[in-house]
Amino acid sequence: MARIVPMAATSSNSHIRLAALHSPLSSIAAAARVAPSCLSSAPRPIHLEHLFGITTSRLIRKANCIKASVSGNTTQASTVDKESAFEWVKTDNRRMLHVVYRVGDLERTIKFYTECLGMKLLRKRDIPEEKYTNAFLGYGPEDSHFVVELTYNYGVDKYDIGTGFGHFGVAVEDVAKTVDLIKAKGGKVTREPGPVKGGRSVIAFIEDPDGYKFELLERGPTPEPLCQVMLRVGDLDRSINFYEKAFGMELLRKRDNPEYKYTIAMMGYGPEDTNTVLELTYNYGVTEYDKGNAFAQIAIGTDDVYKTAAAIKLHGGTITREPGPLPVINTKITACLDPDGWKTVFVDNVDFVKELEY
Repeated sequence: MARIVPMAATSSNSHIRLAALHSPLSSIAAAARVAPSCLSSAPRPIHLEHLFGITTSRLIRKANCIKASVSGNTTQASTVDKESAFEWVKTDNRRMLHVVYRVGDLERTIKFYTECLGMKLLRKRDIPEEKYTNAFLGYGPEDSHFVVELTYNYGVDKYDIGTGFGHFGVAVEDVAKTVDLIKAKGGKVTREPGPVKGGRSVIAFIEDPDGYKFELLERGPTPEPLCQVMLRVGDLDRSINFYEKAFGMELLRKRDNPEYKYTIAMMGYGPEDTNTVLELTYNYGVTEYDKGNAFAQIAIGTDDVYKTAAAIKLHGGTITREPGPLPVINTKITACLDPDGWKTVFVDNVDFVKELEY
């Protein structure tokens, strides 16, 4: 087993049949499969002035103070709404919870992740009436660590990863030893251990049995070994602005590599060495990617899904599931797409913890 040593964690945390997620027991899975008409009641209307603690009269007063070259108070008030929403988003209690994707042989993947990457199988659940099984793996409890949610749909043994998904990042103490172990287990190494181009950090790239790429990064002990999710985007500045304003993430660093014609931006809710981050990659001149049908979505915790959805709408995001409780389990969620079509599900923090107790 690869030696990956997490620091002591502090206490705190779809599958689809190609087109639809299938877990009635999971808020994330149910996000995509439950149509609004199936809810016990229609999603409640969102009034921005109430959500963000601003009265209509205050909005108008503030808007009248803005000497902009636009006509009408509606446009001006909208600007104030964005400012108030952004202020709230930055103070919301957010954490990346897990990433969801599909695999063709669940037992094979679990074996690879536990024996080669040192992950632990946290829980597993079979839903025969819906013809799928999922498994959660990671380096610590779901209520305090970022984990992977694997989905196996009965009878589906292969998926198209596409060109948009990049890789997952895993921090290990010794990249070379981890690569040797993976080779001994029959794993595929696509980039031998060595310094990153133009830097000193030692990395390597491998592929899991389904073809998902993992970047191994040589680091000391960390509370979050599953440290990166890399996605490709068509307009980096647009994506940075969206994730900052709509998701409340921080731009941790940005690096241009003109020699290799790409630029990356690291986005997240805390420093890279202690938190999972989203790595956005822009390849010069490429504005669109094929997303395939393998990668599903990322889940993020929030204290208020209603305010979250309102902020996302204000900053140009597409809401694919209006905020509200799910049938049966009553977990409150909302789902959206970023400007490139990457899906994210926001889950109420209190409800998420309750789910884990079942």
